[in-house]
This record gives sequence, structure tokens and C-alpha cells, in this order.
Amino acid sequence: MNVELLKETLKQRIVTVVFTKNDGSERTMNCTLQESFFPVVEQKTEPTKIKKAVNPDVLSVWDIDAAGWRSFRIDSILSTNI
Repeated sequence: MNVELLKETLKQRIVTVVFTKNDGSERTMNCTLQESFFPVVEQKTEPTKIKKAVNPDVLSVWDIDAAGWRSFRIDSILSTNI
């Protein structure tokens, strides 16, 4: 799986990703990284500066159907529609 191609495609359109979940079950997810799908968040206070460790083996995406952030391991991907 070409991870860079996947990330670039996710920024341009919705991608269907089939992957194996941690519990061993298979999941199909329609997801994207297009900012137009992200919710608008109003910040009333100064944002906190929390440093979250980045795991290069995990990709966080916006799940279109669940309307929320989800992630999956790159090595668990079974197929995509790209």
C-alpha cells in the first residue's frame, strides 16, 4: 500500500477503505481528509497546546458515515477504491 498516495487521495475525495480491526473483524469505512467535511469548532478560550505523539503506523481520517474521527493501522488495510 502506497501510504502517500492514499493520503493525497484522501485529501481530494472520499475513499472506501477495508481493513482488519484490532478485534480481528473486518470493517469497511468511507473516509476522507477533505477539510470541507470536518466540523466547525468554535474556540472560546485560548487553545491548549497538547503534544500528541504521532504514530506513523496509524492513519486518522474523518469517517463520513459515523461523522467522526476514526483511525486504522496502515498494515491492516485489505483494500481501497483508489
